[in-house]
Amino acid sequence: MEFTGGGRLEIRVTSADVGKRVSVRCVTDSGEAGGIFTDAVGVLTSWDDGVLLITRRSGDTVRIAESSLVAGKVVPAAPARRRGPSATFPELARATARAWEPVESEALGGWTLRASDGFTRRANSVLPLGDPGLPVAGALAYAREWYAGRKLPAYVQAATGAEGTQELLCAELERLGWRREVSAEVRIAALAPTGDLDADVSAVRLSRTADEAWLRRYRRFEEPGPAVRAVLASGPSVWFASVAGTDGVSAAIGRCVVDGRWAGFMAVEVDPAHRRRGLATSVMTALARRALDEGASAAWLQVEADNDGARTLYDGMGFAPHHHYHHYRWAEA
Repeated sequence: MEFTGGGRLEIRVTSADVGKRVSVRCVTDSGEAGGIFTDAVGVLTSWDDGVLLITRRSGDTVRIAESSLVAGKVVPAAPARRRGPSATFPELARATARAWEPVESEALGGWTLRASDGFTRRANSVLPLGDPGLPVAGALAYAREWYAGRKLPAYVQAATGAEGTQELLCAELERLGWRREVSAEVRIAALAPTGDLDADVSAVRLSRTADEAWLRRYRRFEEPGPAVRAVLASGPSVWFASVAGTDGVSAAIGRCVVDGRWAGFMAVEVDPAHRRRGLATSVMTALARRALDEGASAAWLQVEADNDGARTLYDGMGFAPHHHYHHYRWAEA
């Protein structure tokens, strides 16, 4: 990381660069040999009262005292992937939203308020993909009232880590009393390699609907009421995959939504008693082949940041992180 100009360290960032991606170096307090400096790269989300806030790709925030800065500069957006599909954040955010549509929604300018009787945060949160048409604080106050009227907690889904993501909004949410509750990665890959995997798909059944055995394996709810079924069935072209199990519960399941060039994979789950037998790979492969038949060429999926098993599986399939998204909940007094 080069900060020098004419052989000297230089600070080439100012408070006017808030909202830009920066790289800074500061002095640590340790004073240990080799540990004098520390570096941070991310979006400069504020510079107030002698303190810089930098939001990393993961959504984590770093606080740096202005007095500790020894170098800094504005840097380009994170480089695009050299393999696999290209995708802008708005395109991918809208594709993922269409694959998990709420039961009820309301537009607030460029924001969408979504509700589905509490089934998943994604279907019960604000999706802010534009200007709400009023100040952010006012828009958030409206959202809180909207969710309160439905006896639901107020959530906002916001993203970090790619060009055009919402680091400034994330920082504003935290400043106004919203707290990040959960984070996940959105990963993308070329679709064909997953469809070409040498996986046994003979036991995988594909259907347009989720049957009772599929729903019993999913287990993201107490009872699969109307909202659950409506959200799961939503999307341009929806497919459910299952491998037969015992006692009326599928051994493995998955869901795929085909939407133009994109195929989105969700709800890939395997009975613990049947793990390490390649069933998740078989489910993914069967769904990918069907999506390829429908003309898709690119794939996306979402995985929670602490799900190491799933991350390892998707690493092996070539899925790489595109951006992170976070659900912020209103911290009621």
